[in-house]
Amino acid sequence: MKKIIFILFIVASTFSFAQQQPPRPNNVMANVQGLKVAYFTKQLNITTEEAQKFWPMYFSCQDEIRTAKQANKEDQLAMEDAVLMVKKKYIVECKKVLGDQRGSKVFNVERDFNQMLRQEMEKRKQSKNQR
Repeated sequence: MKKIIFILFIVASTFSFAQQQPPRPNNVMANVQGLKVAYFTKQLNITTEEAQKFWPMYFSCQDEIRTAKQANKEDQLAMEDAVLMVKKKYIVECKKVLGDQRGSKVFNVERDFNQMLRQEMEKRKQSKNQR
């Protein structure tokens, strides 16, 4: 009887361990999103009042860029043109919210953040391969 209970315990433990999943991509994306918000806020000195206007607008811009890329994925030149048009539209909005100087830096800060993120991922990949 004790052996049966012990075996059932082992099977149940193994089953529950197998059900545990690695972090979902949504969790990773949420972490990256949080880092992005902190980075932009620091680099552009975004106030609380500005943030309430800026972030919804910025995320709308990102959605439009994603849509433009998907709609033109067969034609690289058309895709780049569509993305540029979206950025031109939103840079005007960014300048209204953050002022001319900080508003014009938004896409540069975005590029710097993405570059920093790529470097960190490469560094982690290399350290993982060295193990």
